[in-house]
Amino acid sequence: MRHRAIGIFDSGVGGLTVLKEIAHLLPGENLIYLGDTARVPYGTKSVTTVRRYALEAAEFLVAQGVKLLVVACNTASAVALPALRERFQLPVIGVIEPGARRAAESLNRRIGVIGTDGTINSDRYPEAIHTLLPDAQITSVACPLFVPLAEEGWAGHEIARLTAVEYLRPLLSAQIDTLVLGCTHYPLLRNTLEKVLGTGVTMVDSAEETAKSVQQLFYQQGLARPEHGGSRNFFVTDVPTRFKHVGQTFLGADLVQVEQVQID
Repeated sequence: MRHRAIGIFDSGVGGLTVLKEIAHLLPGENLIYLGDTARVPYGTKSVTTVRRYALEAAEFLVAQGVKLLVVACNTASAVALPALRERFQLPVIGVIEPGARRAAESLNRRIGVIGTDGTINSDRYPEAIHTLLPDAQITSVACPLFVPLAEEGWAGHEIARLTAVEYLRPLLSAQIDTLVLGCTHYPLLRNTLEKVLGTGVTMVDSAEETAKSVQQLFYQQGLARPEHGGSRNFFVTDVPTRFKHVGQTFLGADLVQVEQVQID
C-alpha cells in the first residue's frame, strides 16, 4: 500500500500548486496528476455537473491503483467531497477543510475568502470556518478574472494589481487580518494581493495546508513511501500543449511527458 501513488486531480493546471507542495513535503511519494482540461473550468458549472466530473476524474485515478485521492480543486472540494468519500474506499482529502483550519487561527476573527463563483456560492469555506470559530466575521468575494491572469503569466502585471484593487475593496473595508486563497491558481498572485491588502494580512494558501494534511495523515497511518525520488505522471483530457506551457509557470520546471486520456 505504501508504494502506491497519490492521485491528485483538478479541472486544469491550478492543482499543480498542490502537487508542488506535496512533492516538497513528501519527495519520496509517487504522484499521479489528472487535469480535466477538456471541461475546465469547474467554477462556472452546476453542482450536479461538477459532482459528475469529479467522480469520473476520481474513477480514473483509482483505476491507476492510488492509495489516496487529493481533490486539488476548491469547487470540486466544495460540492463533491461527500460523494467521493462515499464511493471510494480510500482516504480523500480536499482543499477546503485544511484551509479553514488555518484561517480559524485569525486573531481579530475577521476573515476574507476569495475564489471562483462556484466556490463562493457554495458557502463551504464560511461553514467550515464557523464550525471552528463560530464568531468569525467572514467576507467572501468571487474573483473570476484571477484565474486567466494567472494562466497568462500576468500575476505580477499592473492589470492584475488593478483587478485586485477592484475585487478586494470589500475585504479592505472589513479590515480582515486573514485571507483564504480559495482557488489553487491564486498563490501565483500572492505578491499582488499583498501589495493591495498590505503585509499585515495573513495569506492562507490552501495548497500548502492540504500538503500538510496529507503529510500528517501519512505519518499517522503509516502510508509514507520510504524511498526517495518519487515519480511524477501527468494526464490531461484535452491536447496537452497549453497544459505544458502554463504548467511551467506553476511548477517552475518543464512538463516533458503529459499524456492525453478520455475519462467520461
